[in-house]
Amino acid sequence: MTLLALEDLHAYYGEAHILQGVSLTVGAGEVVTLIGRNGAGKTTTLKSIMGLVPPRGGRISFDGRELTKLPTHEVARAGIAYVPEERRILPNLSVAENLRLGMLSVPHAAKAENAGVMEEVLTYFPRLRERYEQKGKSLSGGEQQMLAIARGLVARPKLMLVDEPTEGLSPLLVESLTEILGEINRRGTTILLVEQMLEVALALSHRLYVMDQGRIQFEGTPDALRADPEIQQRFLGV
Repeated sequence: MTLLALEDLHAYYGEAHILQGVSLTVGAGEVVTLIGRNGAGKTTTLKSIMGLVPPRGGRISFDGRELTKLPTHEVARAGIAYVPEERRILPNLSVAENLRLGMLSVPHAAKAENAGVMEEVLTYFPRLRERYEQKGKSLSGGEQQMLAIARGLVARPKLMLVDEPTEGLSPLLVESLTEILGEINRRGTTILLVEQMLEVALALSHRLYVMDQGRIQFEGTPDALRADPEIQQRFLGV
């Protein structure tokens, strides 16, 4: 079942035409990755889905509902969580307080249910449990990335948009985070991922889209991308 569909999406920054007719789908239960060089339009695609960069053309539908003209808070309430590249955790709030803020998009949930969600999310991130009362600014870069993902998860989204989660992390942390994202998906959360590291994208994804200059240049499985050295060389610099 298709959960998210973008049809002929066009988006601009001022007069700069960034997304030039992007069409893609994400099926329920999938990990789908957007990969490409810097400036290809990957992050703008996520921001357009969230309403942060309102599209000037095309259509976005999610779970049978059109999102194209909805404000960001309505998109979040529809069941989409956004984990931006900059993480945007609140440095003077504790891990616990940052996570509670993530629950605001489900304001009617019972306290007991919220406690259960918090406990479930912390099973993915034992390091955050250890630092539960510490302020965000005291966390390492990897721990801040974990907190950003955990904050998205506590809203119990149907779909997570995750932008460059491995950026700037050590190889050991990259491996750990890749395993965590895979487990989150196996337990039922659909993920649309933006990732620069080809090996991470290939390891996690059910399908991939290669973007270049605001257009989709390739769509296929990890095996299909591995078997296409021309696409890898032209658009990924591999």
